[in-house]
Amino acid sequence: MAALLLNLIYGSLLLFAAPWLCYRRWVQRKPVAGLREKLVGRIERRFPEQRCLWIHAVSVGEVLQLQGLIPALQAGHPTAELLLTVTTGTGYDVARAKFPQCTVAYFPLDFSWSVRRALRSVRPDLIVLVELELWPNFLLAARLLGIPVALINARMSPRSFRGYQRLRPLVSRLLGGLSLVGAQTPEYGERLIALGGSPDRVRVTGNIKFDRVELRRDNPRTLELAKAFGLKPGERVFIAGSTQETEEELAVETWLGLRFQFPELRLILVPRHKERFEDVARLVTDRGLPLFRRSQPAATISGQPVLLLDTLGELGACWGLADVAFVGGSLTQRGGQNMLEPAAYGAAVLFGPNTWNFKDIVAELLARDAAEVVRDGAELTAAVRRLLSEPDLATGRARRAREFVEMQQGATQRTVELLEAVWPGESAPRRAA
Repeated sequence: MAALLLNLIYGSLLLFAAPWLCYRRWVQRKPVAGLREKLVGRIERRFPEQRCLWIHAVSVGEVLQLQGLIPALQAGHPTAELLLTVTTGTGYDVARAKFPQCTVAYFPLDFSWSVRRALRSVRPDLIVLVELELWPNFLLAARLLGIPVALINARMSPRSFRGYQRLRPLVSRLLGGLSLVGAQTPEYGERLIALGGSPDRVRVTGNIKFDRVELRRDNPRTLELAKAFGLKPGERVFIAGSTQETEEELAVETWLGLRFQFPELRLILVPRHKERFEDVARLVTDRGLPLFRRSQPAATISGQPVLLLDTLGELGACWGLADVAFVGGSLTQRGGQNMLEPAAYGAAVLFGPNTWNFKDIVAELLARDAAEVVRDGAELTAAVRRLLSEPDLATGRARRAREFVEMQQGATQRTVELLEAVWPGESAPRRAA
């Protein structure tokens, strides 16, 4: 009965969204990535005769978190197949690029027929969900099939907690059926237990995002980007990364307002979504500014071009070029993007006030005077000017941000140890179809 009710709800939502989906597909030429595979739950394994670990990460950010975890799991289970599923098209592209050793597929929509087909064709020995992916039909079907499910790097913001409390009977059933919950902080763990998570299965592991970040600016990928962009010694770099609409325009305005006072200042724009690469390029060229795009062959450009990183999976390395870093999605209603990477490189970090997706990290950085909040374009320009004019201020914040990241590392190893305890041993029989 529960599955039928959920199917009706999902079907109604899909029907309601159909006009928008058609508009994206036929007018904007932006089809929903993997829609057919998601609807029918089609997942094809490369090595169906081997044991299988299924890891689900929604999009790019969650995929990139796994760069330390997946190699560690493979080292302990070299004969197992690792299936990595995603929801978004950009997540799919990055997963295939970063993890060629894994089978990459789209996660099924939470219709009962989709999840049943996916689970029965994959036959995983363990399912690992990253952060907070509680799809009812999927979790209930996994329980009926006797498949253990672990939730790792879990977070539960106050806003999400209030929302889930309204659905506590269902959420309690879902959380109570999990074999393991690895929470990022003690506060998150307490909220998950209050919603129905089993106290003896909820563990505080820390945030694996801290482990995957690069600390060295002289790493090969960052150096290659510096060469590709033609950056010269003595130039200072202002990066606006993971940006959404309007944030790139504010960054360009800031650069235009400061470039004569600081002629050595370079601007790098990194939009969050690949669908906006062309729009951001036009934003620059329509102002008559020279533009250099990472995706295009090197060319001789007169003047000092604005630099556009329009490739996937390189933002992490690009942050290593920043003297001043503005982290996007924070002046919009996105809730912010990951500010750990520029912090780890020792950049002077700026972000807007809307950072509820990273509330704890933001609170820690601000408490250490390791970052600054800007509320609009004028404050962004003023903050960048101040950081460029006062080297001691910028250096001090950058040092404190880097030290904070270094202190938090180690979550990946703790997560691997907990997963090993719930992953059936190599001698266990393969799960039947």
